Amino acid sequence: MPSFDITSEIDKVELRNAIDQANKEIANRFDFKGSDARIEQKDLELAMFADDEFKLKQVLDVFHGKCAKRNVDIRAFDAKGMEKISGDKVKQTVAVRNGIASDKAKQIVKLVKDAKLKVQASIQGEAVRVAGAKKDDLQAAIALVKKSVTDIPLEFGNFRD
Repeated sequence: MPSFDITSEIDKVELRNAIDQANKEIANRFDFKGSDARIEQKDLELAMFADDEFKLKQVLDVFHGKCAKRNVDIRAFDAKGMEKISGDKVKQTVAVRNGIASDKAKQIVKLVKDAKLKVQASIQGEAVRVAGAKKDDLQAAIALVKKSVTDIPLEFGNFRD
């Protein structure tokens, strides 16, 4: 029975490259001279530091630009609130989503089942597996999910015949 998996993975190497490139550009930009603006990564959590809110927004813009060039989808980032640290300095924590959360997976399964396609969707850990008798039905399910789910980056892979 043909099937495929719906996942939401981020390329960690490309993310690391985007962070390194953003830090390099921030260090070389004239408007950041003498400031303590940087991006740090701990596993799937990023910390962005700057002297004030305006510079923090610029750091975020530089980072998003580098992510776009490296094909890292910015929908995978979940920015938390800005917090003040010593003096005027500010910090923002950004969580990197990896995998499909269980509530989002349930929503995708419900979406596929409500569409009355001749496919079965099931949750497999942090992925959703869709199986059906015909490839055309699976392609219709892919089109439906691509059109309906826009808030997280999705990948369709592991296609089996």
